[in-house]
Amino acid sequence: MINLEKMGAAAQTASLEMSRANTDIKNVALQAIADGLVSSEKDILTANKRDAEAGRRHGLSNALIDRLTLTSKSLLGMAADVRSIAALPDPIGETFDERVLPNGLRLRRQRVPIGVLGVIYESRPNVTIDVSALAVKTGNAALLRGGSETIHSNLALVQIVQRALQQANLPQSVVQFIADTDRKYVSELLRLHDFVEMIIPRGGNSLHRFCRENSSIPVITGGIGVCHLYVDASADLAAALPVIENAKVQRPSVCNALDTLLINRSVATELLPQVVARLGHLGVTFRAEPRTISALQGTTRNLVESKVTPAGPDDFDTEWLSLVLSLKVVDDLDEAIDHIGTHGTSHSDGILTETDSHAQRFVNEVDSAAVYVNASTRFTDGAQFGLGAEVAVSTQRLHARGPMGLPELTTYKWVVRGDYTTRS
Repeated sequence: MINLEKMGAAAQTASLEMSRANTDIKNVALQAIADGLVSSEKDILTANKRDAEAGRRHGLSNALIDRLTLTSKSLLGMAADVRSIAALPDPIGETFDERVLPNGLRLRRQRVPIGVLGVIYESRPNVTIDVSALAVKTGNAALLRGGSETIHSNLALVQIVQRALQQANLPQSVVQFIADTDRKYVSELLRLHDFVEMIIPRGGNSLHRFCRENSSIPVITGGIGVCHLYVDASADLAAALPVIENAKVQRPSVCNALDTLLINRSVATELLPQVVARLGHLGVTFRAEPRTISALQGTTRNLVESKVTPAGPDDFDTEWLSLVLSLKVVDDLDEAIDHIGTHGTSHSDGILTETDSHAQRFVNEVDSAAVYVNASTRFTDGAQFGLGAEVAVSTQRLHARGPMGLPELTTYKWVVRGDYTTRS
Protein backbone atom coordinates (compact mmCIF):
# COMPACT_ATOMS: atom_id res chain seq x y z
CA MET A 1 0.00 0.00 0.00
CA ILE A 2 1.16 3.50 -0.82
CA ASN A 3 0.93 6.08 1.95
CA LEU A 4 0.34 9.39 0.18
CA GLU A 5 0.39 11.40 3.39
CA LYS A 6 3.87 10.09 4.11
CA MET A 7 4.93 10.94 0.56
CA GLY A 8 3.39 14.40 0.90
CA ALA A 9 5.20 15.06 4.16
CA ALA A 10 8.49 13.96 2.60
CA ALA A 11 7.84 16.22 -0.40
CA GLN A 12 7.09 19.16 1.87
CA THR A 13 10.34 18.63 3.77
CA ALA A 14 12.22 18.30 0.49
CA SER A 15 10.69 21.51 -0.84
CA LEU A 16 12.00 23.39 2.20
CA GLU A 17 15.48 22.05 1.56
CA MET A 18 15.18 22.92 -2.13
CA SER A 19 14.26 26.51 -1.25
CA ARG A 20 17.73 26.78 0.27
CA ALA A 21 19.58 25.16 -2.65
CA ASN A 22 21.62 27.55 -4.78
CA THR A 23 21.48 27.74 -8.56
CA ASP A 24 24.75 25.85 -9.10
CA ILE A 25 23.59 22.83 -7.10
CA LYS A 26 20.24 22.74 -8.91
CA ASN A 27 22.03 22.91 -12.27
CA VAL A 28 24.31 20.03 -11.27
CA ALA A 29 21.18 17.92 -10.73
CA LEU A 30 19.74 19.01 -14.07
CA GLN A 31 22.91 18.17 -15.98
CA ALA A 32 22.95 14.77 -14.26
CA ILE A 33 19.34 14.16 -15.39
CA ALA A 34 20.30 15.02 -18.98
CA ASP A 35 23.35 12.75 -18.82
CA GLY A 36 21.23 9.94 -17.39
CA LEU A 37 18.72 10.15 -20.25
CA VAL A 38 21.54 9.60 -22.72
CA SER A 39 23.48 6.94 -20.82
CA SER A 40 20.37 4.94 -19.88
CA GLU A 41 18.82 5.03 -23.35
CA LYS A 42 18.66 1.25 -23.68
CA ASP A 43 16.90 0.73 -20.35
CA ILE A 44 14.42 3.55 -21.03
CA LEU A 45 13.51 2.34 -24.51
CA THR A 46 13.13 -1.25 -23.28
CA ALA A 47 10.67 -0.08 -20.61
CA ASN A 48 8.89 2.11 -23.14
CA LYS A 49 8.56 -0.79 -25.57
CA ARG A 50 6.79 -2.79 -22.85
CA ASP A 51 4.29 0.05 -22.44
CA ALA A 52 3.70 0.42 -26.19
CA GLU A 53 3.16 -3.31 -26.66
CA ALA A 54 0.76 -3.43 -23.71
CA GLY A 55 -1.08 -0.41 -25.11
CA ARG A 56 -1.60 -2.10 -28.47
CA ARG A 57 -2.87 -5.26 -26.74
CA HIS A 58 -5.36 -3.17 -24.79
CA GLY A 59 -6.59 -1.34 -27.86
CA LEU A 60 -5.10 2.10 -27.32
CA SER A 61 -5.57 4.42 -30.27
CA ASN A 62 -2.73 5.19 -32.64
CA ALA A 63 -2.73 8.75 -31.32
CA LEU A 64 -2.14 7.56 -27.75
CA ILE A 65 0.51 5.08 -28.85
CA ASP A 66 2.26 7.96 -30.63
CA ARG A 67 2.10 10.10 -27.50
CA LEU A 68 3.65 7.46 -25.27
CA THR A 69 6.35 6.22 -27.63
CA LEU A 70 9.95 7.27 -26.97
CA THR A 71 12.82 7.02 -29.44
CA SER A 72 16.55 7.67 -29.39
CA LYS A 73 15.83 11.01 -31.05
CA SER A 74 13.15 12.01 -28.55
CA LEU A 75 15.42 11.11 -25.62
CA LEU A 76 18.13 13.34 -27.05
CA GLY A 77 15.52 16.10 -27.38
CA MET A 78 14.43 15.59 -23.78
CA ALA A 79 18.06 15.79 -22.63
CA ALA A 80 18.53 18.98 -24.65
CA ASP A 81 15.43 20.50 -23.04
CA VAL A 82 16.79 19.73 -19.57
CA ARG A 83 20.14 21.34 -20.44
CA SER A 84 18.23 24.36 -21.76
CA ILE A 85 16.48 24.68 -18.42
CA ALA A 86 19.85 24.50 -16.65
CA ALA A 87 21.10 27.34 -18.88
CA LEU A 88 18.12 29.59 -18.14
CA PRO A 89 18.30 32.22 -15.38
CA ASP A 90 17.12 31.01 -12.00
CA PRO A 91 13.93 32.91 -11.14
CA ILE A 92 14.16 32.17 -7.41
CA GLY A 93 15.28 35.23 -5.46
CA GLU A 94 14.51 37.61 -8.31
CA THR A 95 13.18 40.93 -7.00
CA PHE A 96 10.80 43.31 -8.72
CA ASP A 97 8.38 46.20 -8.06
CA GLU A 98 10.81 47.86 -5.69
CA ARG A 99 9.57 51.14 -4.20
CA VAL A 100 9.96 53.43 -1.22
CA LEU A 101 6.82 54.59 0.60
CA PRO A 102 6.39 58.13 1.99
CA ASN A 103 6.95 56.73 5.50
CA GLY A 104 10.36 55.41 4.44
CA LEU A 105 9.45 51.73 4.19
CA ARG A 106 11.29 49.99 1.36
CA LEU A 107 9.14 47.38 -0.43
CA ARG A 108 9.95 44.77 -3.01
CA ARG A 109 8.50 41.53 -4.27
CA GLN A 110 10.73 38.47 -4.30
CA ARG A 111 10.16 35.25 -6.24
CA VAL A 112 9.91 32.08 -4.16
CA PRO A 113 8.98 28.45 -4.96
CA ILE A 114 5.33 27.42 -4.83
CA GLY A 115 6.19 24.37 -2.69
CA VAL A 116 4.82 20.96 -3.63
CA LEU A 117 3.26 20.30 -7.03
CA GLY A 118 0.86 17.44 -7.66
CA VAL A 119 0.98 16.46 -11.33
CA ILE A 120 -1.47 13.96 -12.84
CA TYR A 121 -0.83 13.03 -16.44
CA GLU A 122 -1.60 10.53 -19.15
CA SER A 123 0.24 8.94 -22.05
CA ARG A 124 3.31 11.13 -22.30
CA PRO A 125 6.35 9.90 -20.34
CA ASN A 126 8.28 13.04 -21.34
CA VAL A 127 6.10 14.90 -18.84
CA THR A 128 7.99 13.05 -16.09
CA ILE A 129 11.22 14.71 -17.16
CA ASP A 130 9.72 18.12 -18.00
CA VAL A 131 8.05 18.45 -14.61
CA SER A 132 11.05 17.09 -12.72
CA ALA A 133 13.47 19.49 -14.39
CA LEU A 134 11.25 22.54 -13.96
CA ALA A 135 10.56 21.63 -10.33
CA VAL A 136 14.27 21.26 -9.57
CA LYS A 137 15.17 24.59 -11.21
CA THR A 138 12.43 26.44 -9.33
CA GLY A 139 13.10 24.80 -5.97
CA ASN A 140 9.79 22.95 -5.85
CA ALA A 141 9.02 19.32 -5.02
CA ALA A 142 6.69 17.20 -7.10
CA LEU A 143 4.39 14.24 -6.56
CA LEU A 144 3.84 12.56 -9.93
CA ARG A 145 1.02 10.26 -10.94
CA GLY A 146 1.35 9.01 -14.50
CA GLY A 147 -1.09 6.82 -16.35
CA SER A 148 -1.08 3.04 -16.27
CA GLU A 149 -0.26 3.00 -20.00
CA THR A 150 3.24 4.43 -19.30
CA ILE A 151 4.02 2.88 -15.92
CA HIS A 152 7.26 1.15 -16.96
CA SER A 153 8.58 4.19 -18.84
CA ASN A 154 7.82 6.51 -15.95
CA LEU A 155 9.46 4.27 -13.37
CA ALA A 156 12.63 4.14 -15.48
CA LEU A 157 12.66 7.94 -15.89
CA VAL A 158 11.98 8.69 -12.22
CA GLN A 159 14.86 6.40 -11.28
CA ILE A 160 17.15 8.56 -13.45
CA VAL A 161 15.84 11.74 -11.82
CA GLN A 162 16.26 10.45 -8.29
CA ARG A 163 19.76 9.21 -9.06
CA ALA A 164 20.65 12.66 -10.38
CA LEU A 165 19.26 14.33 -7.24
CA GLN A 166 21.39 12.03 -5.12
CA GLN A 167 24.48 12.93 -7.16
CA ALA A 168 23.81 16.60 -6.43
CA ASN A 169 23.34 15.89 -2.70
CA LEU A 170 19.68 16.83 -2.89
CA PRO A 171 16.88 14.73 -1.36
CA GLN A 172 15.43 12.08 -3.66
CA SER A 173 12.00 12.97 -2.32
CA VAL A 174 12.12 16.18 -4.36
CA VAL A 175 10.55 14.05 -7.11
CA GLN A 176 8.36 11.11 -6.10
CA PHE A 177 6.24 8.87 -8.28
CA ILE A 178 3.01 7.16 -7.25
CA ALA A 179 3.88 3.73 -8.58
CA ASP A 180 0.47 2.12 -8.04
CA THR A 181 -1.91 2.53 -11.00
CA ASP A 182 -5.04 2.20 -8.84
CA ARG A 183 -7.17 5.27 -9.64
CA LYS A 184 -8.03 5.76 -5.98
CA TYR A 185 -4.65 7.45 -5.57
CA VAL A 186 -5.71 10.21 -7.96
CA SER A 187 -8.60 11.05 -5.64
CA GLU A 188 -6.32 10.88 -2.61
CA LEU A 189 -3.79 13.18 -4.22
CA LEU A 190 -6.52 15.73 -4.98
CA ARG A 191 -7.31 15.89 -1.26
CA LEU A 192 -3.72 16.15 -0.04
CA HIS A 193 -4.13 19.86 0.72
CA ASP A 194 -2.02 19.75 3.88
CA PHE A 195 1.06 19.12 1.73
CA VAL A 196 0.34 19.98 -1.93
CA GLU A 197 -0.07 23.60 -3.10
CA MET A 198 -1.04 23.11 -6.74
CA ILE A 199 -2.54 20.36 -8.93
CA ILE A 200 -1.55 20.25 -12.60
CA PRO A 201 -3.43 17.76 -14.80
CA ARG A 202 -2.00 16.79 -18.21
CA GLY A 203 -4.43 14.75 -20.26
CA GLY A 204 -7.87 14.68 -21.81
CA ASN A 205 -10.93 16.72 -20.97
CA SER A 206 -12.32 14.07 -18.63
CA LEU A 207 -9.17 14.20 -16.47
CA HIS A 208 -9.28 17.99 -16.26
CA ARG A 209 -12.97 17.92 -15.35
CA PHE A 210 -12.42 15.26 -12.69
CA CYS A 211 -9.64 17.30 -11.10
CA ARG A 212 -11.67 20.52 -11.11
CA GLU A 213 -14.69 18.82 -9.56
CA ASN A 214 -12.89 16.74 -6.93
CA SER A 215 -9.82 18.68 -5.82
CA SER A 216 -9.52 20.57 -2.53
CA ILE A 217 -6.32 22.08 -3.98
CA PRO A 218 -6.09 24.82 -6.66
CA VAL A 219 -6.02 23.25 -10.13
CA ILE A 220 -4.26 24.63 -13.21
CA THR A 221 -6.43 23.58 -16.13
CA GLY A 222 -5.71 23.66 -19.82
CA GLY A 223 -4.09 21.62 -22.51
CA ILE A 224 -7.38 20.88 -24.28
CA GLY A 225 -6.85 22.42 -27.67
CA VAL A 226 -9.58 22.84 -30.26
CA CYS A 227 -7.25 24.97 -32.38
CA HIS A 228 -8.23 27.11 -35.37
CA LEU A 229 -6.66 28.85 -38.33
CA TYR A 230 -8.65 31.47 -40.22
CA VAL A 231 -7.66 32.16 -43.83
CA ASP A 232 -8.57 35.77 -44.51
CA ALA A 233 -9.63 37.13 -47.91
CA SER A 234 -6.26 38.87 -48.25
CA ALA A 235 -4.11 35.87 -47.30
CA ASP A 236 -1.24 34.77 -49.53
CA LEU A 237 -2.74 31.41 -50.44
CA ALA A 238 0.50 29.88 -51.70
CA ALA A 239 2.18 30.77 -48.41
CA ALA A 240 -0.85 29.68 -46.38
CA LEU A 241 -0.84 26.08 -47.62
CA PRO A 242 2.44 25.02 -45.95
CA VAL A 243 1.30 26.66 -42.69
CA ILE A 244 -1.98 24.74 -42.75
CA GLU A 245 -0.12 21.52 -43.52
CA ASN A 246 2.36 22.07 -40.70
CA ALA A 247 -0.34 22.92 -38.18
CA LYS A 248 -2.31 19.76 -39.00
CA VAL A 249 0.22 17.14 -40.07
CA GLN A 250 3.55 17.89 -38.38
CA ARG A 251 2.35 16.10 -35.22
CA PRO A 252 -1.40 15.61 -35.17
CA SER A 253 -1.62 13.93 -31.76
CA VAL A 254 -0.71 16.98 -29.69
CA CYS A 255 -2.86 19.72 -28.18
CA ASN A 256 -1.57 22.55 -30.40
CA ALA A 257 -2.30 20.74 -33.67
CA LEU A 258 -4.91 22.28 -35.97
CA ASP A 259 -8.48 21.01 -35.55
CA THR A 260 -10.59 23.46 -37.58
CA LEU A 261 -9.76 25.45 -40.69
CA LEU A 262 -11.95 28.50 -41.31
CA ILE A 263 -11.82 29.97 -44.84
CA ASN A 264 -13.18 33.25 -46.09
CA ARG A 265 -15.81 32.66 -48.74
CA SER A 266 -14.01 34.84 -51.31
CA VAL A 267 -11.04 32.43 -51.44
CA ALA A 268 -12.84 29.18 -50.60
CA THR A 269 -13.29 27.83 -54.14
CA GLU A 270 -9.62 28.46 -54.90
CA LEU A 271 -8.07 27.26 -51.64
CA LEU A 272 -10.26 24.39 -50.45
CA PRO A 273 -9.51 22.01 -53.36
CA GLN A 274 -5.79 22.61 -52.78
CA VAL A 275 -6.14 21.90 -49.05
CA VAL A 276 -8.07 18.68 -49.64
CA ALA A 277 -5.67 17.50 -52.33
CA ARG A 278 -2.48 18.38 -50.45
CA LEU A 279 -3.49 17.16 -47.00
CA GLY A 280 -5.60 14.30 -48.32
CA HIS A 281 -2.54 12.74 -49.91
CA LEU A 282 -0.90 12.90 -46.48
CA GLY A 283 -3.68 10.84 -44.90
CA VAL A 284 -5.93 13.63 -43.62
CA THR A 285 -9.71 13.19 -43.74
CA PHE A 286 -12.15 16.09 -43.50
CA ARG A 287 -15.44 16.98 -41.79
CA ALA A 288 -17.16 19.72 -43.79
CA GLU A 289 -20.27 21.86 -43.46
CA PRO A 290 -22.52 22.45 -46.50
CA ARG A 291 -20.84 25.58 -47.87
CA THR A 292 -17.50 23.82 -47.80
CA ILE A 293 -18.89 20.85 -49.70
CA SER A 294 -20.31 23.25 -52.31
CA ALA A 295 -16.93 24.95 -52.67
CA LEU A 296 -15.35 21.55 -53.36
CA GLN A 297 -17.59 20.70 -56.33
CA GLY A 298 -14.82 21.31 -58.82
CA THR A 299 -12.45 18.96 -57.00
CA THR A 300 -11.72 15.47 -58.21
CA ARG A 301 -14.81 13.46 -57.25
CA ASN A 302 -12.90 10.39 -56.04
CA LEU A 303 -10.75 12.48 -53.75
CA VAL A 304 -13.72 14.27 -52.22
CA GLU A 305 -15.77 11.10 -51.80
CA SER A 306 -12.91 9.27 -50.10
CA LYS A 307 -11.73 12.12 -47.86
CA VAL A 308 -14.66 14.46 -47.11
CA THR A 309 -17.75 13.66 -45.04
CA PRO A 310 -20.46 16.01 -43.76
CA ALA A 311 -19.68 17.48 -40.36
CA GLY A 312 -21.63 16.10 -37.43
CA PRO A 313 -23.13 18.21 -34.63
CA ASP A 314 -20.06 17.85 -32.39
CA ASP A 315 -17.28 17.93 -34.99
CA PHE A 316 -16.46 21.62 -34.52
CA ASP A 317 -16.10 21.05 -30.78
CA THR A 318 -13.74 18.10 -31.13
CA GLU A 319 -10.02 18.01 -30.42
CA TRP A 320 -9.12 15.44 -33.04
CA LEU A 321 -5.59 14.43 -31.95
CA SER A 322 -5.40 12.59 -35.26
CA LEU A 323 -5.39 13.18 -39.02
CA VAL A 324 -8.89 14.65 -39.10
CA LEU A 325 -9.61 18.29 -39.93
CA SER A 326 -12.89 20.20 -39.70
CA LEU A 327 -13.57 22.67 -42.54
CA LYS A 328 -15.89 25.66 -42.53
CA VAL A 329 -16.46 28.53 -44.96
CA VAL A 330 -17.22 31.86 -43.24
CA ASP A 331 -18.44 35.16 -44.61
CA ASP A 332 -15.88 37.38 -42.97
CA LEU A 333 -13.57 38.04 -40.02
CA ASP A 334 -16.53 38.65 -37.72
CA GLU A 335 -17.93 35.19 -38.34
CA ALA A 336 -14.51 33.61 -37.89
CA ILE A 337 -14.02 35.34 -34.53
CA ASP A 338 -17.54 34.38 -33.43
CA HIS A 339 -16.95 30.74 -34.41
CA ILE A 340 -13.71 30.57 -32.41
CA GLY A 341 -15.42 32.21 -29.44
CA THR A 342 -18.18 29.59 -29.55
CA HIS A 343 -16.19 26.45 -30.32
CA GLY A 344 -12.64 27.22 -29.21
CA THR A 345 -10.98 26.22 -25.95
CA SER A 346 -8.80 29.33 -25.47
CA HIS A 347 -5.68 27.38 -26.42
CA SER A 348 -4.07 28.35 -29.77
CA ASP A 349 -5.76 30.10 -32.66
CA GLY A 350 -4.39 31.99 -35.65
CA ILE A 351 -5.12 34.15 -38.67
CA LEU A 352 -3.45 34.07 -42.08
CA THR A 353 -3.78 37.54 -43.61
CA GLU A 354 -2.04 40.40 -45.39
CA THR A 355 -4.32 43.00 -43.80
CA ASP A 356 -2.77 44.53 -40.67
CA SER A 357 -6.08 45.81 -39.31
CA HIS A 358 -7.60 42.31 -39.56
CA ALA A 359 -4.57 40.83 -37.81
CA GLN A 360 -4.88 43.36 -34.99
CA ARG A 361 -8.62 42.74 -34.58
CA PHE A 362 -7.98 39.01 -34.40
CA VAL A 363 -5.28 39.50 -31.76
CA ASN A 364 -7.50 41.83 -29.72
CA GLU A 365 -10.73 39.86 -29.94
CA VAL A 366 -9.74 36.18 -29.89
CA ASP A 367 -9.42 35.21 -26.24
CA SER A 368 -6.81 32.45 -26.41
CA ALA A 369 -3.65 31.75 -24.48
CA ALA A 370 -1.66 31.98 -27.73
CA VAL A 371 -2.82 33.96 -30.76
CA TYR A 372 -0.93 33.65 -34.03
CA VAL A 373 -0.61 35.89 -37.07
CA ASN A 374 0.74 34.12 -40.16
CA ALA A 375 2.24 31.22 -38.25
CA SER A 376 1.43 27.62 -37.38
CA THR A 377 -0.28 26.84 -34.07
CA ARG A 378 2.35 24.16 -33.48
CA PHE A 379 4.61 26.65 -31.73
CA THR A 380 2.61 26.68 -28.47
CA ASP A 381 5.25 24.72 -26.67
CA GLY A 382 7.62 25.56 -23.86
CA ALA A 383 10.78 24.76 -25.78
CA GLN A 384 9.58 26.70 -28.84
CA PHE A 385 8.83 29.74 -26.70
CA GLY A 386 12.32 29.67 -25.21
CA LEU A 387 11.14 28.31 -21.87
CA GLY A 388 13.24 25.13 -22.07
CA ALA A 389 10.19 22.96 -21.39
CA GLU A 390 6.74 23.33 -19.90
CA VAL A 391 4.85 21.78 -17.03
CA ALA A 392 1.52 22.45 -18.79
CA VAL A 393 -0.29 24.77 -21.17
CA SER A 394 -2.76 26.79 -19.12
CA THR A 395 -5.92 28.07 -20.80
CA GLN A 396 -7.29 29.78 -17.71
CA ARG A 397 -6.74 33.37 -16.64
CA LEU A 398 -5.61 33.11 -13.04
CA HIS A 399 -1.95 32.70 -12.11
CA ALA A 400 -0.61 31.65 -15.52
CA ARG A 401 -1.61 31.42 -19.17
CA GLY A 402 -0.07 29.53 -22.08
CA PRO A 403 3.04 27.35 -21.73
CA MET A 404 4.05 27.26 -18.08
CA GLY A 405 7.81 27.48 -17.68
CA LEU A 406 10.00 28.59 -14.79
CA PRO A 407 8.36 31.89 -13.70
CA GLU A 408 4.92 30.23 -13.69
CA LEU A 409 6.12 27.73 -11.09
CA THR A 410 6.94 30.50 -8.64
CA THR A 411 5.00 32.81 -6.41
CA TYR A 412 6.30 35.80 -4.50
CA LYS A 413 6.55 37.33 -1.08
CA TRP A 414 6.55 40.98 -0.09
CA VAL A 415 9.79 42.04 1.61
CA VAL A 416 9.41 45.15 3.73
CA ARG A 417 12.40 46.97 5.25
CA GLY A 418 12.14 49.80 7.70
CA ASP A 419 14.23 51.65 10.28
CA TYR A 420 12.39 50.42 13.35
CA THR A 421 9.35 51.94 11.65
CA THR A 422 5.96 51.99 13.38
CA ARG A 423 2.52 52.73 11.97
CA SER A 424 0.93 55.98 13.06
